[in-house]
Amino acid sequence: MSKLGDLGARLHRGEVGYDFIGNRKIWYGLSILITITAIVALAVRGLNMGIEFQGGAVFTTPKSEVSVSQAQEYAEEASGHDAIVQQLGNGSLRIQVGGLDTAQSDKVRTELAKDLNVAEDKIAAELVGPSWGEQIATKAWTGLGIFMILVVIYLAIAFEWRMAIAALIALIHDLTITVGIYSLVGFEVTVGTVIGLLTILGYSLYDTVVVFDSLKEQTKDITKQTRFTYSELANRSINGTLVRSINTTVVALLPVAGLLFIGGGVLGAGMLNDISLSLFVGLAAGAYSSIFIATPLVADLKEREPAIRALKKRIMAKRAGAAAKGESYDGSDDRSDDDGEIAVVGPRASRRGRSSEHRG
Repeated sequence: MSKLGDLGARLHRGEVGYDFIGNRKIWYGLSILITITAIVALAVRGLNMGIEFQGGAVFTTPKSEVSVSQAQEYAEEASGHDAIVQQLGNGSLRIQVGGLDTAQSDKVRTELAKDLNVAEDKIAAELVGPSWGEQIATKAWTGLGIFMILVVIYLAIAFEWRMAIAALIALIHDLTITVGIYSLVGFEVTVGTVIGLLTILGYSLYDTVVVFDSLKEQTKDITKQTRFTYSELANRSINGTLVRSINTTVVALLPVAGLLFIGGGVLGAGMLNDISLSLFVGLAAGAYSSIFIATPLVADLKEREPAIRALKKRIMAKRAGAAAKGESYDGSDDRSDDDGEIAVVGPRASRRGRSSEHRG
């Protein structure tokens, strides 16, 4: 077995582990700080909306020796508007200029042909109206709202409402961070970005549901024992699925990183930048939130229940009593008999059958 596999087995058995739940205030504080930064960036810098959302013209030129910066200068002089220029993989240029109508688009195309020293009919021009982008945005928001409602309903039925609320908060957390990163780095928001944002929601939930399923299994009949509190079992669930979460996240991030850093950065593959950044940030944020946000939130909400709170008090009292006697309490005096009832036996006693017989 590999070292990682051995570590995963030991984490699953509870032999080793990190106290994620005990340090939840650190994770909450970190997430709040990142979220506030994202919101401030959105308020101050806003989003660099693509041509699909603000309207304008897109010009695609043949391969040219003109640099990206020089082409941008030509486009801005010809149009009087800000321009965005990308070099595509085959050496051609994609020039976006917002706020142009048909007549202005034809004029800019003519000027670009002169400046770039290419035939005018070799420059492809596409005019995009802002209404199309508005329709896409409206449908995306509608789909997002319906998706979140269905997620809450499903998780409330399959697990419980506390887990549904925690998963919803984690989703909002992931979306806020991803959109904030877009604002900070100034990447253009296109239809590809919207597709990427909607895609990461499912992956974010995948990791969260894996941990929730383990937690649901471990906390079954939790009040019939006095060995672990709910938070401790939640921590064991995170540790038990930790290696699996890391493996799936790394495997998912590798091809996305290829799209972002090689396809988008090296080859200049246009829309790959837009969709790959949202996927990369969203996948990483989803893995983070399922471990550091969603499950700790469930533990906080669950331990507000009277029965779970009373269980914690009993466990803490027994541990304090054992500590006062110089002993370590591990809950070994709580064992279930064959009828599922709790039988109290001595810490060194062994269980044989349904009860112990006293022999003279």
